[in-house]
Amino acid sequence: MSGPQLITVLGATGSVGLSTLDVIARHPDRYQVFALTGFSRTSELLALCLRHTPRFAVLPTQDIARKLQDDLAAAGLDTRVLVGERGLCEVAAHPQVDTVLAAIVGAAGLRPTLAAVEAGKKVLLANKEALVMSGALFMQAVRHSGAVLLPIDSEHNAIFQCLPVDYARGLGPVGVRRILLTASGGPFRETPLAELHDVSPEQACAHPNWSMGRKISVDSASMMNKGLELIEACWLFDARPEQIEVVIHPQSVIHSMVDYVDGSVIAQLGNPDMRTPIAHALAWPGRIDSGVAPLDLFSIARLDFQAPDENRFPCLRLARQAAEAGDSAPAMLNAANEVAVAAFLDRRIRYPEIASMIDEVLNLEPVIALEDLAAVFEVDSKARVLAEQWLSRNER
Repeated sequence: MSGPQLITVLGATGSVGLSTLDVIARHPDRYQVFALTGFSRTSELLALCLRHTPRFAVLPTQDIARKLQDDLAAAGLDTRVLVGERGLCEVAAHPQVDTVLAAIVGAAGLRPTLAAVEAGKKVLLANKEALVMSGALFMQAVRHSGAVLLPIDSEHNAIFQCLPVDYARGLGPVGVRRILLTASGGPFRETPLAELHDVSPEQACAHPNWSMGRKISVDSASMMNKGLELIEACWLFDARPEQIEVVIHPQSVIHSMVDYVDGSVIAQLGNPDMRTPIAHALAWPGRIDSGVAPLDLFSIARLDFQAPDENRFPCLRLARQAAEAGDSAPAMLNAANEVAVAAFLDRRIRYPEIASMIDEVLNLEPVIALEDLAAVFEVDSKARVLAEQWLSRNER
């Protein structure tokens, strides 16, 4: 009988990483942590290392890595601390690793996630930016290496569960008419448009249903997160943008749906807890206990749906345009959004200016084909420069 699966958690101190570790801890006979990585929360990473005793830990700089190594040694652990992107790629592609949870936020997660794919790992994908930036190259690497790619964003995981097992033959041949991608609408779903000019980062981060990091919370408020998910869904399920419809569903109980040509609509429901899709992907094609409470339909009582208003959510419109343009446009969109959200969180711009910055950046550069990863990062860098130039002219 084989031993437990060895798992690398990229982004262990974030909300998805912590949820993953919670599920792993519930099944010590099935799963064992091989490596944990973090960014700035070094004390939290130390606590996680003490609890899960990984063979490796990774931090971004030498100074904090040395401090963590000393602290681990003082605690009697022989965990080895690696540094930077090279360390991330090493623990993602390590020969002993079975499964990699890719939950590093933003463009920083692309190279280590791709390293896991190229090494043929089972990859649990929470880093949507990897596919947004380099979808064609990324999926080509999946096909070439034989990696198993399983989505753990709640929406994409729901779609995966609602599709037939042979969906790779094409959505048309398996009878799919469209994918219905649900969205909560975030904290500003009903805020008067005139008041959006003055909303604070704290208000944007106060998601009504999900507990998430600050960047993804702002993306959820602006619905850029849903736009990025639309682009990701196109790559994951070989769908055209027009085959994906975004539906606002405030209760966040239906995580997404698939509409079939015979009139059937299959939905995946559950409490808004990331441990459900994580447990599904970890155990796939089986099922394990996630620690999530059973769904109580009687307490929910109602399920509401509405179409998104693009005047309220211009970022969703910009993301759909980038998806339709393809090639370099999604990478430009993602980079500009990362700069814009960081500026908003630092109170350098107002909330509506997130969309204004992204719109201008997308219109300043022609869309070009991306032949390799170097071209992806060149486009990413160019977009960030243009976004910073916009910021220098417009910040308050």
